[in-house]
Amino acid sequence: MNAKDLRDKTVDELRDTLANLKKESFNLRFQQATGQLENTAGIKAARRNAARVKTILNEKAAAAAE
Repeated sequence: MNAKDLRDKTVDELRDTLANLKKESFNLRFQQATGQLENTAGIKAARRNAARVKTILNEKAAAAAE
């Protein structure tokens, strides 16, 4: 997931993507707590992707406010 692809999405699509990433992050943390997580790098990737989506949402909000 890169920022260029995210900028092409609408605000509603970005919110859905953010919700899915938060669910994924929760599931990964739950797997880690129970010892079932094999790829620990997935947690970091999910967090970074969520941050990217939040950044794009804030950019779009700032652009709309102008």
